[in-house]
Amino acid sequence: MSEPVIQIEHVTKSYGTGGPVLRDVSLTVAGGEVVVVCGPSGSGKSTLIKCVNALEPIQGGRIVVGGQDLGDRRVDLPRLRARVGMVFQHFELFPHMRVLDNLCLAQTKVLGRPRAEAETRAMALLDRVGLHAFAEKHPGQLSGGQQQRVAIARALAMDPMVMLFDEATSALDPEMVSEVLDVMVELARSGMTMMVVTHEMGFARKVAHRVVFMDQGQIAEDAPTQAFFEAPRSERAQQFLSKILTY
Repeated sequence: MSEPVIQIEHVTKSYGTGGPVLRDVSLTVAGGEVVVVCGPSGSGKSTLIKCVNALEPIQGGRIVVGGQDLGDRRVDLPRLRARVGMVFQHFELFPHMRVLDNLCLAQTKVLGRPRAEAETRAMALLDRVGLHAFAEKHPGQLSGGQQQRVAIARALAMDPMVMLFDEATSALDPEMVSEVLDVMVELARSGMTMMVVTHEMGFARKVAHRVVFMDQGQIAEDAPTQAFFEAPRSERAQQFLSKILTY
């Protein structure tokens, strides 16, 4: 593993007057590492990954991405976000634009790439996710799994230093899940740094270097993948796995 790409140090996060959603969370993701974050609903997983992309402000601690402290007012957050690929549960594609245009927009507007270069990059990535033939279609003409693969390709078009996935398969019909996971597995095996919030334990077993288990806004366990599945240390993780792996 190389230098840390993501450093989360003693982070606390609350919404309004409610209690903390994240409590003293610390986590490091190294370059080339795939870290899966799992846990029961409401444990703070999605909030944590949104904080990493500065989509949610934090009340305490600090987050450093690519050597830049998100709390430093001198940091150009839009430019930093451009280097952090984010794939959401819902695809967030522009419905009025062709697939090709969805992939080219940020490349030209944010990175300043010439349109021809952006299109070449876009088509190569659509080929990579198995959707080369769909470039001229609009998102509404695609299945959910196809739309999510377009969303992944769009994020990759920005040449990110890290990819964040927030429950990327949870809104999909079961038969579409595998086509998205296949793309994510290929991405992980290519050496991409990834932080993945998911309930897909098969994916975690296959490609994650580490599994982080969250409960009630805290990290209850952070262990190498094999150790987590074979001998989880915390009782809460044992309960979680016994339920999720039973079926």
